Amino acid sequence: MSRLVRVRLAVVSAVMWFAAACGEQAGPPDGGALAAITTEDLHRRIGILAADSMEGRSPASRGEERTVAYLEREFRTMGLEPANGDSYVQGVPLVSIATDPTAATFTVRGDGGTSRFTYGSEFMAWTTRVVESVRVDNADMVFVGYGIVAPEYDWNDYADVDVTGRTVVMLVNDPGFATQDPNLFTGNAMTFYGRWTYKFEEAARQGAAAAIIVHETDAASYPWAVVRGSWSGEQFDLVRADSNMSRVALEGWVSQETARVLFERARLDFDALQEQAATREFRATAMRLQAAFTLENTVRRSTSRNVVGVLPGTERPDEYVICVAHWDHLGMDRSLDGDQIYNGAQDNATGTAGLLVLADAFAQADPAPQRSIVFLAVTAEEQGLLGSAHYTDNPLFPLDRTVAAVNMDVLNVYGPMNDVTVIGLGQSELDDYVAAAAEAQERRIRPDPSPSAGSYYRSDHFNFAKVGVPALYADVGVDHVERGESWTREQMDRYEAEYYHKPSDEYDPAWDLRGAVDDLQLIFRVGYRLANEETWPNWSEGSEFKAARDSMMAGRE
Repeated sequence: MSRLVRVRLAVVSAVMWFAAACGEQAGPPDGGALAAITTEDLHRRIGILAADSMEGRSPASRGEERTVAYLEREFRTMGLEPANGDSYVQGVPLVSIATDPTAATFTVRGDGGTSRFTYGSEFMAWTTRVVESVRVDNADMVFVGYGIVAPEYDWNDYADVDVTGRTVVMLVNDPGFATQDPNLFTGNAMTFYGRWTYKFEEAARQGAAAAIIVHETDAASYPWAVVRGSWSGEQFDLVRADSNMSRVALEGWVSQETARVLFERARLDFDALQEQAATREFRATAMRLQAAFTLENTVRRSTSRNVVGVLPGTERPDEYVICVAHWDHLGMDRSLDGDQIYNGAQDNATGTAGLLVLADAFAQADPAPQRSIVFLAVTAEEQGLLGSAHYTDNPLFPLDRTVAAVNMDVLNVYGPMNDVTVIGLGQSELDDYVAAAAEAQERRIRPDPSPSAGSYYRSDHFNFAKVGVPALYADVGVDHVERGESWTREQMDRYEAEYYHKPSDEYDPAWDLRGAVDDLQLIFRVGYRLANEETWPNWSEGSEFKAARDSMMAGRE
């Protein structure tokens, strides 16, 4: 058992004791603000944000203009102050690159001849380089297992191989998930090394020309349809000085069926190599194939916007608690037949509506919070957490004066729960605050029911964590008060399969938002307590983020 896992188990036990001992401390002295958090207000705001007129809330679109105008108007009406001088917006310079699907090609050559694969159904590819065309010619293909270099786990999939100018093929997730061995990485719980973002970044550090991930639904935690929907159309990135030329020329995915064809062409046993890749004895394997890719792109530079309002503290206004949710989604895909709008009702009109409802509640709190509360609606989360990354790179409020960040991403539409999920339970002392607030609601906290999905690395709190700010992501519980756990899991599985990142994610007035109200009232209790205490919660011992926070706070002192 790893040190961090032992710490997490110890923290869970301590949290439960803490909640039982002092749950009454979690709530505000005045319940009026809690009563302002209602299902009616949530329904109304979700309906506005997820309406067809918002056109899927893509960054740098007409949908953004309408969304930002709505958020600014609501912050102003609530009496929040502008966070960026006299403005509620923080510009986020972006570059968008749209690949022409009719011109995207992937060809493989080998002793057995030439194979061509179809964009969309068999492979997805794009570039983060700011260029109008990409050509990768006959780059030798190398299977590099999970594509991980992790000294702390004594792991190096690139040992003894030079992949400069080559196409690397790798598996999604990490070896712990594949083996379910709790002593390998963190077992079933995905680490950052399992994330696709890390794998492409490492391939670039290794000098690869192209990097391809083999999709598997269980290991990725989403089906191929999500890959196709998420990486088609405009792909956004932050504007960097080198125009992203330090990245690999081409990034992409292949379906598992395509991967099996490739390995068969290479006269390699895919299943055997996949099993070997989960061991330290694995070594990168030449596939004796050459890959060629072409992409034709439309490049557009733009400035998107984070929307930020602040409720100044009455006693310590230079200390901040941040509530964050991403307002963006995937926009429109005019190549689709029928519905072309990715409304993003659950993901994340619910969270953005929740941010507004929370802001309204805090604005009504009596007594008012002693520390300042910042309400941060970020852009381009769906494009790689870009809005929150820009904020933590260019904070409007000092990070060493930021007490904590609390994230809301996809609220509960299923009804009241006996529990609340803490993604990354055991990571920080913020767990204590959640446990106490949950106890006040006669609920319990539980860890992520799907740790293999790597949710801690997939939403905006992660950018705050990376720079050291304690970050909390309280998610939907699974033990439904009236229907039980198996029913809730069925609903969540259905959402992943039928709605997640699809045009079908639309607002439904029949949603049962009682559970979302419970969760928002819990977050209010956590935020109100943080805003009125003088304490500075930290990361737990063993967390990979604690050193950054300790260094930050030591520098302040």
